[in-house]
Amino acid sequence: MNIILLGPPGAGKGTQAQRLVEKFGMRQLSTGDMLRAAVKAGTPVGLQAKAVMGRGELVSDEIVSALIGEELDAMGAGTGAIFDGYPRTAAQAESLDKLLADRGRHLDHVIELEVDEDALVERICGRFTCANCGKGYHDKFEQPKQPGVCDKCGSTEFKRRPDDNEETVRTRMAEYRAKTAPILPIYDARGIVARVNGMADIDHVTAAIERIMTA
Repeated sequence: MNIILLGPPGAGKGTQAQRLVEKFGMRQLSTGDMLRAAVKAGTPVGLQAKAVMGRGELVSDEIVSALIGEELDAMGAGTGAIFDGYPRTAAQAESLDKLLADRGRHLDHVIELEVDEDALVERICGRFTCANCGKGYHDKFEQPKQPGVCDKCGSTEFKRRPDDNEETVRTRMAEYRAKTAPILPIYDARGIVARVNGMADIDHVTAAIERIMTA
């Protein structure tokens, strides 16, 4: 089973990917993580990538494809792959098809976690934490029982992440849509795209993804 998992920042994609790894023994292939690991390990592809990045250039599709090919070979045929952050272009989608086909694999599902942008803004922008113990709160969903006093440690100091603001969240959403726009129609045409409500309870989202994968 090989899937692409899509979802904007804040949709809970990382949590869901981790659950699939734990339950089905799948491997999450995040191109960013793989690049860093290859550079650190000094593999042939890693050395190539390091030279390119050292010149301030973008890592080419060929290098990324080689990395993914190495990972697929190392995983063994019985381990499913979760692709995260790849493909992002029609050319990369074509490369992925070939990488999989060369190894007797194919793409089974493209699962997109859908979010309500306004609700996501509210979810993220309302977050704050105790500056002392780190307990999380929310302007609307979870205020301290005694206003201005942390339930857990009694501190009266709270903080918010500087990037938990509406402008940043909406910019991230726009970037996400721009990145997925080129590839979703390709997979929609094949009938392998399934959409899940990413605003639902975490366990409900997990159950919905598992239903798609075991149907």
